Amino acid sequence: MDFGLVLQTDPPASAVVGLMRRAERNGFRYGWTFDSAVLWQEPFVIYSRILEHTDRLIVGPMVTNPGTRTWEVTASTFATLNEMYGNRTVCGIGRGDSAMRVAGRKPNTLARLGEAIDVIRDLAEGREAEVGGQRLRLPWVRDGRLPVWMAAYGPKALELAGQKADGFILQLADPFLTEWMIKAVRTAASDAGRDPASVTICVAAPAYVSDDLTHARDQCRWFGGMVGNHVADLVARYGDHSGLVPEALTAYIKQRQGYDYSHHGRAGNPDTAFVPDEIVDRFCLLGPVEAHIEKLRALRGLGVDQFALYDMHDAREETIDAYGAEVIPALTS
Repeated sequence: MDFGLVLQTDPPASAVVGLMRRAERNGFRYGWTFDSAVLWQEPFVIYSRILEHTDRLIVGPMVTNPGTRTWEVTASTFATLNEMYGNRTVCGIGRGDSAMRVAGRKPNTLARLGEAIDVIRDLAEGREAEVGGQRLRLPWVRDGRLPVWMAAYGPKALELAGQKADGFILQLADPFLTEWMIKAVRTAASDAGRDPASVTICVAAPAYVSDDLTHARDQCRWFGGMVGNHVADLVARYGDHSGLVPEALTAYIKQRQGYDYSHHGRAGNPDTAFVPDEIVDRFCLLGPVEAHIEKLRALRGLGVDQFALYDMHDAREETIDAYGAEVIPALTS
């Protein structure tokens, strides 16, 4: 199993770079960041600095979207970083939640997302693609490679991920839901004539190593609110009891009363009081090291290839070091 570190690009950027360097020293192979241009600093500028100051770390957004940048600009940015640092990027992409809504726009449609996946990958790898009716190619790309991993929850999105994406990003760590969603992605890949095993499976969730579960839960409760934004979209689309989305995912948002993105992804988010302890425990990795290892082994048994650790709480360095000293060795040996 691979491990990734997920951060927000809060200033100073040097702190983000420092944590990514710390992660690489501790055995993490991927460095991810949020991508919301209004809420945080521009990640692609910071990726260049991270790549310059690490040796092997693969970097990318968790996640970008097709709406805040034109597709040729996104592809060219990835291709430039790859040319400079040797194909060490990955494109995590989704419909767009905070990035689009904070700017007063709706998330992109799945049709637009599916088209963007193909175009961005083709252009970044030096092939011709059509953008807005115009055939384009980046003539300077040589031996470029850009895996595109798609974030998804709902049935149509899971189907699209299986049809088109190189990897699937699931932003929660509940084994029951993970198994259900991996099955949906792999079935879609098989139905599309692809090798289901070729789709990399990445589970992303907060982790907090501590014997104080009350404090750990409070530091990670924000995550249930973030996931709840996507679940609310699913309920609006499919209904509470459609059978298309597991009730284990949708039931907890009934007390949800709105969301202020100024607190997005942050410990102490006041809009996540509705998230019960049970959901925090199911969606996150909490407790002593042994509890993390046990849950990660269960996820690995379900086919998870990477665990990406959201490190937005008051013990960022301690969590990275605990994973490097005990958790990562236990899952990679």
